[in-house]
Amino acid sequence: MKSNESGADRALRVVLGIVALISSYMWLGVMGAEILGIVVAAVGVIFVVTGIVGFCPAYKICGLSTCKKECCGDTCGCSKE
Repeated sequence: MKSNESGADRALRVVLGIVALISSYMWLGVMGAEILGIVVAAVGVIFVVTGIVGFCPAYKICGLSTCKKECCGDTCGCSKE
């Protein structure tokens, strides 16, 4: 998989994913099988995983990328392929 997320996009996804997971457990009742809590937890997991991996399937389907080819390297975490 070729990375299609910039470093800032990846960091934002991880942070938002963690916030979503924490809020789903603390306030939205994921442990009580509340539908909203389960949905928010699932979105949080997706955000964290895509942020860590650096690849977003939705971006691929839509032909989007926040990874700039000129920035590829250590600063953005993109693959140079």
